[in-house]
This record gives sequence, C-alpha cells and structure tokens, in this order.
Amino acid sequence: MSDSQRVALVTGSARRIGAVIARQLHGHGYRLALHAHRSSDALQALAFELEAARPGSVLALEADLRDPEAVPDLIEQCVAQFGRLDALVNNASNFYPTPVGQVSVTQWDDLFAVNARAPFFLAQAAAPHLRRQRGAIVNLTDLHGTQPLRDHPVYSAAKAALEMVTRTLALELAPQVRVNAIAPGAILWPELGKSDQAKQALLERTPLARTGTAEEIATAVRWLLDEAPFVTGHTLRLDGGRTLT
Repeated sequence: MSDSQRVALVTGSARRIGAVIARQLHGHGYRLALHAHRSSDALQALAFELEAARPGSVLALEADLRDPEAVPDLIEQCVAQFGRLDALVNNASNFYPTPVGQVSVTQWDDLFAVNARAPFFLAQAAAPHLRRQRGAIVNLTDLHGTQPLRDHPVYSAAKAALEMVTRTLALELAPQVRVNAIAPGAILWPELGKSDQAKQALLERTPLARTGTAEEIATAVRWLLDEAPFVTGHTLRLDGGRTLT
C-alpha cells in the first residue's frame, strides 16, 4: 500500500449515506478510516468488503461522538495507522423529534453534540494534518438547517450551527484547507417510517419530483474533495429544487 494514497476519515460510515460515501471514495483510491457508534456489525462488514478489494486500505473505528475525549482520538488513530490525513467527512448525525414544550436539556445536548460540536472538534484535531496535505473537509448538514422542520427545532438549530461552523472553519483554515458542506433534501426516508401521504406531499414540493439518491450525495462529496479547488465556505444544496418552492 503506497504511503502517497490519500486518506479520508468518514464518520457515521457503516450504513446508509455514509456507507455509500465510503464505497465511492474507496473506489477512487482513498484509504479510509471508517467510523460508527452503534452499528458495529455493519461497520465490520463494510470494512471487510473494502479490505477484500484492496488490502491494507481500511481502518474501522468505533466511538461515541458525544464523548469529547473520543473525538480527537479518532484523528490520532487514523494518522497513526496511515501516516497522513487528506479529507474529513462529517457525516454522522442524530435525528429525532423534539416538539416545543417537551424538549429536555439532555436532548438539546445530545443533538448538538453529534450534529455540531463533534464536527467542529474533529476539524480542529484534524487541521494540522489537513494543512500538511492541503486537504479538505465536507460537512453533511441538512435542508432544515435553513428551513425549519416542524417538531424538530433542536435538530434544525444544530444543523444551522453546522452551516456556520462550515463557514467559519473555511475562513480560519484557509488557504491550506478547504471546508464545504452538503445540505441534502429528501434522500432516504427516515428509518422510523413516513406515511405515504407525507411522502407524496414532500415530492409535490420538490420540482424534480423524486427523492435524491445516496450515490448523488457521495458524488457531490467526492467532487468537493477532489475537483473543486476554488470552492470553500459553500453549502451545496442537493434538494431537487425544494428551496425554490
């Protein structure tokens, strides 16, 4: 395994969009540090799959991003394994409703810890290594970081904070490190389910009249990492045009 091959850390990469991002980056030559918290079996299965394709190219890491001590340790383990870090993809996210009048401090702290605090401190720990490689960061925000989602005020606020983290880090880490974000619209339906009526209503508000795909998100991540050298501080809205309506 060549030490010149680029290295990316992808959080929340065991399943769903994160796993698709990981597969696409790996397919384009990246060595990967894959992170998960609760999805241990899926993480190990993905690591085995990618290792079989290219031995020595994958490191599987489990950590709770709500634990402040675990966050910089992820960066240290990645660099110890591969000797460098070229890209950080902050994909991990917590998502659940918090209707006003029922919100607890624990819920506030939980949603902000994973959706805003951890990406910032991962970036801070990664910055010296990314500067050496003139690397890049991509944060996964959400359409609802700018357009509030009913019954999800804390989630929406946390994703709004991540949008500002993206912009401030782009300023602070320039010119060596580029920092951008992707704000998806409807890509994968929530695992807890969504009624057919709610799905249809959402699609009617989407000019392209369909959901996006995880592969489209992964392609955008790779473009921002590899093919957008003059783009920083930008949030790319992959929402099928929903912000137009």
